[in-house]
Amino acid sequence: MGTRDRRRGAGPGRYDDLMREAAHLYYLEDETMEAVGRRLGQSRSSVSRMLKAAREAGIVRIHVSDVETTSGLSQDLADRFEIRAHVVRVQEPLSEAARLDRVARFAAEALPEWFGDGMTLGVAWGTTVSRIIAHLASHPLEGATVVQLNGSVSPRTTGLAFGAEQVSAIARAFTAEMMPFPVPAFFDFPRTREMMWQERSVQQVLECQTRTDVALFGVGSIHSPMPSHVYASGYLDEADRRSLATHGVVGDVCTVFMRADGSWRDIAINMRASGPTPITLKRIPRRVAVVASPAKAVALLAALRAKTITDLILDSATAQSLLRQADRESPPRARAPM
Repeated sequence: MGTRDRRRGAGPGRYDDLMREAAHLYYLEDETMEAVGRRLGQSRSSVSRMLKAAREAGIVRIHVSDVETTSGLSQDLADRFEIRAHVVRVQEPLSEAARLDRVARFAAEALPEWFGDGMTLGVAWGTTVSRIIAHLASHPLEGATVVQLNGSVSPRTTGLAFGAEQVSAIARAFTAEMMPFPVPAFFDFPRTREMMWQERSVQQVLECQTRTDVALFGVGSIHSPMPSHVYASGYLDEADRRSLATHGVVGDVCTVFMRADGSWRDIAINMRASGPTPITLKRIPRRVAVVASPAKAVALLAALRAKTITDLILDSATAQSLLRQADRESPPRARAPM
């Protein structure tokens, strides 16, 4: 009898068996929800409900500490940067897409541990957040809000769909109120942004952002084999790119650009950016960055130096690359003679 026929047999015992099989495929065999659904003859939403039921029944127990590497990388990062670090085990060699998928899956499972009833989640759109959404199961909350942290309109397209759809998808997963931010990612002129910030509709979003309890974002990198959306999708013209090079920019957080030392204030394009500055981000109690690329080590180190991160989710190779980069730029001091 095939799996599709088994699930038609309906009884509680049958459903428990199907739930366990879905949990095994998703958590132990690294299948996506879509792949699990195809194998079990179920929709993605049905698989999501099964996984939620498996967690509630205690069949699946998720502990952030369980996915740390045995080498103590998480503790090394925590000690070095004064953050909470969550290092995801991955088996090398691994493609950049597969690496991102593994880390995004962990982030999707960890997020409900931090975002609860009555809280506000701030989301900065991007490729990483898109992959997190692909693994995000349903976690109904009461009185929760999901707010977009940076605008997504670009000169080539409206860009509204990309940013707003990500916020909408996360809001649906948590049955939360959605607060989009329908402004450009980058204004043409600083004065235009100043005027827009005076609009009541925009002030409503900005005020909601000030109530954010948890922020979720990726780290963009100028030099990455898997380009961040802001660099690959028409948000920057040639003049912008020349300006970034002139200023020595290595990456961005929430579309605010930074140098390797974490400085950002005098970078011209940031005067036109719609995303929160590091100063604004630091007012948010928990700031979760999700990074899955060793090539992003320089940009990630800049983000850490700017104090934009309290919780870092990354894979073991990226963690090692980050520590090596930090050692190269700040070699440990030699011990004084005894």
